[in-house]
Amino acid sequence: MKSGRLIRKRRARDYSKRLKTWPLWLIVGLLAAVFVFSSFKLGSIVGENIASGQLSGQLREINEQGKATAAPAQKEQATNAPLAAEPAETVRPVTGLKTVQPGKKGNDGLLPAVPYPLNKYANVSNRFRKLQQQNKDIIGWLTIEDVVDEGVVQRDNTYYLRRDYKGYHNQNGSIFMDENVALKNRPYTITLYGHNMKSGAMFGFMHHYEHVNFYHEHPFVQFDTAYEDGRYVIFAIGVVSTKEYDADYLNLSKLNSFTAAWRQEAIRTLQLRSLYTTTVDVAADDQILLLMTCAQDDTERWVIAARRIRDGETEKQLAERIRRTQRKAN
Repeated sequence: MKSGRLIRKRRARDYSKRLKTWPLWLIVGLLAAVFVFSSFKLGSIVGENIASGQLSGQLREINEQGKATAAPAQKEQATNAPLAAEPAETVRPVTGLKTVQPGKKGNDGLLPAVPYPLNKYANVSNRFRKLQQQNKDIIGWLTIEDVVDEGVVQRDNTYYLRRDYKGYHNQNGSIFMDENVALKNRPYTITLYGHNMKSGAMFGFMHHYEHVNFYHEHPFVQFDTAYEDGRYVIFAIGVVSTKEYDADYLNLSKLNSFTAAWRQEAIRTLQLRSLYTTTVDVAADDQILLLMTCAQDDTERWVIAARRIRDGETEKQLAERIRRTQRKAN
């Protein structure tokens, strides 16, 4: 009898010990699962970063080959139409944009459609024919010296959010042009989107422009399309809102409009929201290039705004203006 009671007591004691230790084993198991999952996720991110870098490198080689073998630009007679300025997140593009149709020259307040001065029939350049052999969606090339050198695609505003230019899944996504930008003529506004990657990929470089010295050293943007090359000077850097009734709301529909007054109003918003004061002036008929990515707040966007360098301007003169730029007082 005593033996039976002792056995039952030991079993009860062992069971009690197991009851006390099972939460510990559960926690250990959960931590192990989290570790395995995190390791897998980290490995996946690193792998995608490497793949993205390799693909970008391959496309850069094709781009350089295309530039080296490109035929000299045809010297067509310039049109009489006034020249605009030229093309130029986790990303969430601004949707629902509307574009007012262009007016005819002389119509009050409406900007005219402007053909490409050296490519009035909008023929794809030999350089971009080579690039489009990789993907027909490659429509542009964005370069800021020592900062970014990437191809730009265009389809809809969601396809390339998590795909590289080959169409393979990749968290870095691609730099892509807003679906509403039509390249039949020279657009007055070109909007590009890219993820704000911590690795610095895509538009991960944009936060560097918070430092005035970086702006002084990198004030120019090269953005070429399949139809013409473009050189721009940055005139505004800041954060704007996507909420319609916010004071810092940027109405992209007005910036995409052919109504001069509306465009000037949107340009003024960009200047007011800029971190810097600059003497680089911007007119309604200047061609504007926007680089947009997400900010910390989901309803805000980091924006770099540049205008096409005008005929008669020199980069030396513009760089001198930029060097006098100061950050605004808070």
